[in-house]
Amino acid sequence: MNKIALFAFRGESMCFIHILLNAIQMNEKGMEVKIVLEGEATKLVPELISEQSFLNNFFKKAWNNNLIAGICKACAQKMGTLDSALSYGFNILEDMSGHAGMSQFIEKDYKVITL
Repeated sequence: MNKIALFAFRGESMCFIHILLNAIQMNEKGMEVKIVLEGEATKLVPELISEQSFLNNFFKKAWNNNLIAGICKACAQKMGTLDSALSYGFNILEDMSGHAGMSQFIEKDYKVITL
């Protein structure tokens, strides 16, 4: 089985929609896929959880299918979204000096893709 970890670094919603769409499609094709919000992408939390956002339906589909592995703690703190992420129930990833490390995914045979 293909195992993919998509690390989203860019903070533009038009980029992140492609993370969501690819993860959903991969999942539907039987691949094991996880999304990690890193870097500037962590600032998108309020937009992802807002029902007014065009990202929300895709985010909810990814969330409900357990495709969201978590969010980088240090970056979410820096972007001011850690409290929102915590209150929504995001898994907080901090295994690499407060950041979300890739090694935990590589050790589980995930192919890491950064976008």
